Amino acid sequence: MTAQLTDLAKAEGRPKKGGVVTWACAPGFPPAVIFPFTPPERMGTRNVIEFQALMYRTLYYFGNTGKPEVDYDLSIGEEPQWSEDGLTATITVKPWKWSNGETLCADNVLFWVNLMKVKGARYGEYVPGYFPDNCVDYGKVAEDKVYFTFDKAYSKRWMLMNQFSTITPLPKSWDRTAAGPANASGDLADVEAVYEYLMQQQGNAVEEDNAHRTQWAESPIWSTVSGPWRLKSYTQEGIVTFVPNEHYSGPNKPHLDEFRQLPTFSDEEQFEMLKSGRVQVGYLPLSFADGSTDDPTRGGDNPLAQSHKLVPQVVYCIRYISLNFNNPTVAGKLMAQTYLRQALQSSLDQDTAVSEIYQGYAYRQNGPVPMIPATDLVSPGQRGVAWPLPFDVARAKRLLEDNGWDTSRTPAVCVNPGTGPGQAGEGIPAGTKLSILLRYVEGRPALTELMTRFKRAAAEAGIELRLQEVYGSILVAEDAPCVPSEDTPCLWEMCCWNGGWVYHHPTGEIVFKTDAGGNFGHYTDPRADELIQRTVTSDDLDVLYEYQDYIAEQVPVIFTPNFPIRLLEVAHNLRGAEPINPFANIAPENWYYVEDEA
Repeated sequence: MTAQLTDLAKAEGRPKKGGVVTWACAPGFPPAVIFPFTPPERMGTRNVIEFQALMYRTLYYFGNTGKPEVDYDLSIGEEPQWSEDGLTATITVKPWKWSNGETLCADNVLFWVNLMKVKGARYGEYVPGYFPDNCVDYGKVAEDKVYFTFDKAYSKRWMLMNQFSTITPLPKSWDRTAAGPANASGDLADVEAVYEYLMQQQGNAVEEDNAHRTQWAESPIWSTVSGPWRLKSYTQEGIVTFVPNEHYSGPNKPHLDEFRQLPTFSDEEQFEMLKSGRVQVGYLPLSFADGSTDDPTRGGDNPLAQSHKLVPQVVYCIRYISLNFNNPTVAGKLMAQTYLRQALQSSLDQDTAVSEIYQGYAYRQNGPVPMIPATDLVSPGQRGVAWPLPFDVARAKRLLEDNGWDTSRTPAVCVNPGTGPGQAGEGIPAGTKLSILLRYVEGRPALTELMTRFKRAAAEAGIELRLQEVYGSILVAEDAPCVPSEDTPCLWEMCCWNGGWVYHHPTGEIVFKTDAGGNFGHYTDPRADELIQRTVTSDDLDVLYEYQDYIAEQVPVIFTPNFPIRLLEVAHNLRGAEPINPFANIAPENWYYVEDEA
């Protein structure tokens, strides 16, 4: 038992070895990708953090003790050592073991980096021009050491939190094609064929009926793991079962015999499963919360208090509605207009939603940097006030009228086309009706109410929002980052999957920089790119403030109320779920049962 768990045992009861924990997952997002080189359309919490990360550890592990920092005890990589000129980082890889007996090594890291070098556009956190494009040289110093030399000196915190964090070491046994072993870790020429082979073993990442999922547990590829868990089974119905990896080298080894993830299809089903005692861990749907709270990190009354403890899972994230700037129709031209995006943001009443829909479990999101936990990283202009775009339907209406729209009806009609002052903008012809399709994930009553209120207020300003509920996994596959082509018409307009982005360090390059993997709507703005570039080379807070104030005013996404990822409900006899990881990681290896309390 580690020192950490020894302390927990003294405080909360001696851990009981064994047992099964069943976790009821959020509706709509069964894991769709096991290969941890996750494509942009599947780069989400359910795939990456709650599934892949249990089996395949990233080079660095973040936030285990509840603090927004690297946890080096749980990391495969030692702390980076930097050269005096700040250009070269050397990283030592710990001699941990893969489940097949291989020792983790430098080649495992280089395998991943070479994949990024060749196939970066197919990885959801890749940003053109940044890691590894900004490496002028990289390679192996020794069997357990790699080095990276960069084109300029960058912020060391940014490099650690946002760049080295993208690396997931991959085993040598994966470095192969159907014909046999390859050398993607040492030769870029082998990368394409190895990638194609691994994607074949993965199966189609966007098909909902991907039969490969039921074969992942027996696969000689995916059964080689570095994390504390390995996959026991994945049923066609979406039930995922993990068992301990008996070869895991990290300090916190699982106490449980099994960790089972159970799909749900609505908030109502989730609540009934918790109430019946069928699951030990789940979430309290916001629409079922009793009363209200003035602190979303603590929560209020718990209707399941007899059987479960309420633990709000507050993480360092922002939430928003994506806009498709790449839509080839007039809808894409509308998204390109700053005044329209500002009108949309001014039509979303975050404050009322926080109090009436989310009952105080939420908080307003003013811009691109998380508001909770409170830090000095938030621009002074955005702390505690809705700057620069508070809820103001009258202002939204004026913005449209001042830019060529007749708002005497809804949808408003373009009456002054063109690109000059007071005109609607490029590609928006006279007679265009201001009607936008907004698709959002089904099964979440609180989100449905937010969308309904948004539609009502936008209509007062002259904007028609056509709402459509869609099953979550289908929504993110169809309304994905896209470039218009015959195969991908790219016709989605606005999309809300009830999420956003979890940050390590909130510099924004993954979400808002041109062509970044997490830039789902393909927003592009030279000024934004310039400001983002400054944030990654400087630790000056004024530089971060200038970037976020610009993004908040330009509104590349519609910021929505933020709230805990889940109001976790944890069975009373289960321990180890706290403290909550600020980056949304879950650690069921820390969970354990105690003897029934009298």
